[in-house]
Amino acid sequence: MGTRGKRPDTAARRHVNALVLGGAVVAVVGAGVGAYALMDGSGDREGGSASADGRPRVRTGPPAAAEVRAAADGFLTAWQHGDAAKAAAYTDDAAAAEKALTGLAKDAHLTDVKLTPGRRTGAKVPFHVTSTVTWKAGKPDKGEKLSKPLAYDSALTAVRRKNDGKVLVDWRPAVLHPELRDGDRLVTGEAGDPPVDAVDRTGAELDVKKYPSLATVVDGLREKFGRTAGGTAGVELRIVRKDTKKKDAQPDKTLLTLSEGTPGKVTTTLSPTLQAAAEKQVAARKRASVVVIRPSTGEILAVANTDPGFNTAFQGSLAPGSTMKVITSSLLLEKGLAGVDKVHPCPKYFTYGHWKFQNDDKFQIKGGTFRASFARSCNTAFISQAPKLDDDSLTKQAQQVFGLGMDNWAVGVPSFDGSVPVQSDAQMAASLIGQGGVRMNPLNMASVAATVKNGTFHQPYLVSPDVDHRTVARASRSLSAKTLADLRELMHYTAVAGTAVEPMSGLGADMGAKTGSAEVDGQKQPNGWFTAYRGDLAAAAVVQAGGHGGDSAGPVVRQMFLTGG
Repeated sequence: MGTRGKRPDTAARRHVNALVLGGAVVAVVGAGVGAYALMDGSGDREGGSASADGRPRVRTGPPAAAEVRAAADGFLTAWQHGDAAKAAAYTDDAAAAEKALTGLAKDAHLTDVKLTPGRRTGAKVPFHVTSTVTWKAGKPDKGEKLSKPLAYDSALTAVRRKNDGKVLVDWRPAVLHPELRDGDRLVTGEAGDPPVDAVDRTGAELDVKKYPSLATVVDGLREKFGRTAGGTAGVELRIVRKDTKKKDAQPDKTLLTLSEGTPGKVTTTLSPTLQAAAEKQVAARKRASVVVIRPSTGEILAVANTDPGFNTAFQGSLAPGSTMKVITSSLLLEKGLAGVDKVHPCPKYFTYGHWKFQNDDKFQIKGGTFRASFARSCNTAFISQAPKLDDDSLTKQAQQVFGLGMDNWAVGVPSFDGSVPVQSDAQMAASLIGQGGVRMNPLNMASVAATVKNGTFHQPYLVSPDVDHRTVARASRSLSAKTLADLRELMHYTAVAGTAVEPMSGLGADMGAKTGSAEVDGQKQPNGWFTAYRGDLAAAAVVQAGGHGGDSAGPVVRQMFLTGG
């Protein structure tokens, strides 16, 4: 008799169940998901074979599809059922996972959680989350009950634990919500900071739908000025960041508003025309950021990033490449180690600190001047002066003249103020050309160009210091009139006859620029940088992995100058 339609015996039926999760059916043998045997490509049962000495063999290699499915389904099912401890047991950090999962109900007040897995790609399983956020204000028996639906997408990755070969969910806070980082929490309740209506310099609202780059900026303005701008708090689900006290930390972020608060008003220095132009430029490129400043005052007129989720323009920490040569040149000019039209070495190679430095395409300028070396961005012209400098020379120059690297800027929102650490040997030499340990962002480099144009450092700001009477950063000294004139001449010559000529073409006489390309490990193309001034505008842009700065970041800055402000 054939086997078609034959029913399993009673004992077999007792131990077979079906787990249905998001439309996927998985056979479960025994009491739970983790109890059934998984097969690898060779047919061995998981944990079912032994090595030559009789000890159980620990499986290695990437997780098999069945293993990924088992870990994902076990984790998601337990989470959906509200069993934080059981869900956490399917991860490689049960303690941290249980704490975070418990917080979803206790702190975030998420209920009716539904999890729908998507199509697996290797060890990664995307899933869709739907839930309801419920909050009851006031006393439990009298308070107003507020609720709203919440939906978002996330993903998990399965990994194999080394000590026993077990496949588990690689725990990280982003599994619960993609915007969570270590130490962050999801919290529903009365917002700590009332909302703000941020407006530009003309009084028009800064709508983040129109200006997507400003989402993190508005969050920062709310955190800084929400309590003093005259508003009242609403009820929200928000990401509470771990380290908001740090100057360059990301601010808390609202994910869902259950009841609107009353916003206060915060006036910024942003120019609507320049901000719109900046948004357009970064939207047309991958990983671009730009800042525009008014040199005479320090007012920030525009800030934009391709990625609106992180304000690289203000908070980025990137090697600035040859744009750093503006600061280095001011140092060499002051110390008499270079003169605009003095003969200056630019060999193919220069070795310092056991490192052999070279120029782009190994070019050299025989018998050339410092003007020519600056305009062509000759690396060895700067590296060759390292033996004559102290380890802290560049650090002091950046701090004392350009106001950088002292962690004391008070822009009005979180910012990174640049870093020029004291280094020695090859790392010190590399710092002279914007590599080594030097780190900057477009805000810093726009400020460098603004300082050259204005003659004195004015700390950039987004909200006038008069609003909250905060203390802004100051530089301890300015360049001499002769050094300043020489530095402007170098930047101007670069704009009319050097590597910056194309982006600066036709922009008049009152201008100067410097290009830069910064190598990044593991990246095929360098980050492209461009910093410049024109009249009472200064701007800097970076296009990560964009290649030469004149070709990638230069056109962004050019459009800022053509727009004006």
